[in-house]
Amino acid sequence: MPVAATGRRAWLGEWPLPVTLALLVIGWIASPALGSNGVANLAVGIAFAAFFVGALLAAIFATHHAEHLAQRFGEPYGTLMLTLSAISLEIATVVTVMLHNADNPAFGRDTMFSVVMIVLNGIIGVALLVGGIRHHEQTYNLRGAKAFLSLLIPLATLALIWPDFTISSGVGTLSLVQKLFLLVMSLLLYAAFLVIQTRTHTSFFVAEDEVGALDQPPLRADPPRRWPWHALLLLVYLVLVVLLAKLFAVPLEIGVHRLGLPSALAGFVVAVLVLAPEGIAAIRAARVNQMQRAMNVGLGTALSTIALTVPAVLLIDLILGRTAVLGLSPANITMLVLTFGVSILTLGSGRTNAMQGLVHLLLFLSYVVLIFSP
Repeated sequence: MPVAATGRRAWLGEWPLPVTLALLVIGWIASPALGSNGVANLAVGIAFAAFFVGALLAAIFATHHAEHLAQRFGEPYGTLMLTLSAISLEIATVVTVMLHNADNPAFGRDTMFSVVMIVLNGIIGVALLVGGIRHHEQTYNLRGAKAFLSLLIPLATLALIWPDFTISSGVGTLSLVQKLFLLVMSLLLYAAFLVIQTRTHTSFFVAEDEVGALDQPPLRADPPRRWPWHALLLLVYLVLVVLLAKLFAVPLEIGVHRLGLPSALAGFVVAVLVLAPEGIAAIRAARVNQMQRAMNVGLGTALSTIALTVPAVLLIDLILGRTAVLGLSPANITMLVLTFGVSILTLGSGRTNAMQGLVHLLLFLSYVVLIFSP
């Protein structure tokens, strides 16, 4: 096929790029009017839907290009690229919305908690259910799942439960010393985990029947010269998500305030936005009997959320002199502890089935109920 024809097909496949750029330009022009007090509810709703869909498209196509890079460089680097793409989207979106919405000091906490509940109960639950229905029983590397949980559980406990029981500052908050400690330890532990995942114990994160393939060259689904194209478009789409998130924050804040909706709903909506691509990738992997990939994507996203978003939230506090509320309510603490307990049981055998997926989906629906009926 001629090079020109191939280039045209590649650009036609990137149709969300001009669409999201157009939304971005329109949004920046209309943002002063949208932020005024007299804007109609219908206009707020249309703006919310347009910016949400635009950011979602950009996020999905960012993950699409990350998947190409994953195939190009192989495991465990491939899944790590997907995970870091998702977490960069989340951090950028959370920071953008936090800077715009200074009146909601619990927004960072709500988003982090939403990510953990959506991943461990929603995404993993659907993946287990879909994979179990189609393949009855699936396997994965138990050592990798334990490695994810062994770091996720203590970091999430320190970030979301510990602040409720410290007495150096207000309830649900941390003192300066505690913030610095949690910020540094989160980054150091995650850096140590990356060394384990990519250097010393890569076999933990590959299906046991594929461990021997680690010594083989990675698969290259695309020509070698195509990977810079995917890397460039990945960066472009990530920037678009961040810019659309800044516009998305305005109608989101107005809508939650005018409709009298729970403030935690804002964090849930942002979490759904940034996790949609990873959720699709994990469920698709489970459907084609690649449960190891589904686990790496799902658990890796949850771990990265806690390990990297917490430092981002704390840095905003330290730089701007704010006081973020991190501690969860007693009901949400119960949900988090129950989720970790069930996850330990679910991921404690190396085999999954549809019943386990139903249990996780039950916990996810319970979490959604708590948002609207605390």
